[in-house]
Amino acid sequence: MVYGATAGGVVAAIAAARQGLRVALADPTEHVGGMVSGGLGRTDVERQETLIGGLARELFARIGRRYDATIAWRFEPKVAELVMREWLDEAGVTLWPQWRLAEVERCGDHIEAIVSDNGDRLDAHCFIDASYEGDLLAHAGVSYAVGRDGQSRFGESLAGRVELLPNHHQFGVAVSAAAQGGGLLPYVQPYAVIGPPGHGDGKVQSYCYRICLTEDPPHRLALTEPAGYDPDRYILVRRYLAALADAADLRHFMGIGQLPNGKVDVNSGGPVSTNLLGASWDYPEADAKRREQIATEHRTWAQGLLYLLAADTAVPTRLRQQLGRFGLPADEFPRTEHWPPQLYVRDARRMLGEYVLTQHDLQADRSQRVTDTVGMGGYNIDIREVQWVAAPISRFPDVFDEVLTEGYLSVPVPPYPLPYRVLLPRRDECANLLVSTCVSASHIAFASFRMEPQFMIAGHAAGVAAALAVESDSAVHDVDIGRLQAILRTQGQILEP
Repeated sequence: MVYGATAGGVVAAIAAARQGLRVALADPTEHVGGMVSGGLGRTDVERQETLIGGLARELFARIGRRYDATIAWRFEPKVAELVMREWLDEAGVTLWPQWRLAEVERCGDHIEAIVSDNGDRLDAHCFIDASYEGDLLAHAGVSYAVGRDGQSRFGESLAGRVELLPNHHQFGVAVSAAAQGGGLLPYVQPYAVIGPPGHGDGKVQSYCYRICLTEDPPHRLALTEPAGYDPDRYILVRRYLAALADAADLRHFMGIGQLPNGKVDVNSGGPVSTNLLGASWDYPEADAKRREQIATEHRTWAQGLLYLLAADTAVPTRLRQQLGRFGLPADEFPRTEHWPPQLYVRDARRMLGEYVLTQHDLQADRSQRVTDTVGMGGYNIDIREVQWVAAPISRFPDVFDEVLTEGYLSVPVPPYPLPYRVLLPRRDECANLLVSTCVSASHIAFASFRMEPQFMIAGHAAGVAAALAVESDSAVHDVDIGRLQAILRTQGQILEP
């Protein structure tokens, strides 16, 4: 039983089915593929293409065949979802859409069944949590953490609140944080409350939508004024534009990644972007209703930002022209009015399991061999902005509250092994659960692991391990590691650089 039809969940389900298990894949939505088919078509594979093997690579190869290519690292969302749905059908996986977890039934150290908010019950011998939120592990009573750790928790030099220093996600011009009539602009935090550098505050990084746009006129829908558009919500944007003046460019607000057939993947970029800083903090622990409110808040922010930059006469003509050539694709996301259905949940819960992956593991001397490796990681430690801060900036003879971003961190790491133990809850907490997305990791280590290829690599390992645990009627902790690794190798998984 796999909960979460993310790309990692799809791979986990297929891996288990190929080992002979009867597999169900449940998800609270109708969407299949998570971010991989939800707008993130410019896949996060830079500098780690050689580490992606097994079923993860097979997915990219299957998508590639739709473009008459050996492999596709960039693709249209609709193609990715179609390929994954066909792959699930081929493997005989039963899909349970619109199935939202409400309860976990346990007997001792085993999960017996999961129950939906409609009372539907799914029982299984083994369970995999592949959700972005870690809802199954939380309902099962497994230990977890949320948000930034302090430096002292795991002895990590990069952990916690970040210094307010220059970077390409920082304001390079002076922008006032003061609201008209007093106080601060919405979402902007007072400097006095953010704590010292290195402090652990439990905050998660910003979320956004990875928006798919098109330049193709027959399929291009204009970026019109969204319902409920409030220009006052974008005072920070207007002030940033005014400070940039003639230098204002689309790159100050978003990154554009080219996709096939005239489409692009829009990512956040710069200090004011499709990211909505601070609006994500409640999401990991929120109920379904509150999560939908948070998703709506992010969606309307991004829709309004696109409209403002494309149509508002206060925006420099060149910038309006840059964005004005794009529109929503009429052939993408028909169920959600051509807007991506998946909020980019960059981090939420993180299990605290048999082994906690930390900065030390990512930067360790590779002569220290990990004996239970089930895959490789290698993406940067990558944390997007966490909050806008009203920083007291001295501009003689006065001091002004000016907006700075806090939290951005990007640090390259060498290829590192993913131990099987990071997929396992503590032995005394649950014996038949594997976690392939919200793995056991510090916030810093998760910031490298959190990319979709690595979710799929972990999902492949979890699916095979679940099959071995069912076959031997054992706890997931007692799976024969040598046999697991041998199967993964024969299926193309890469276990060493």
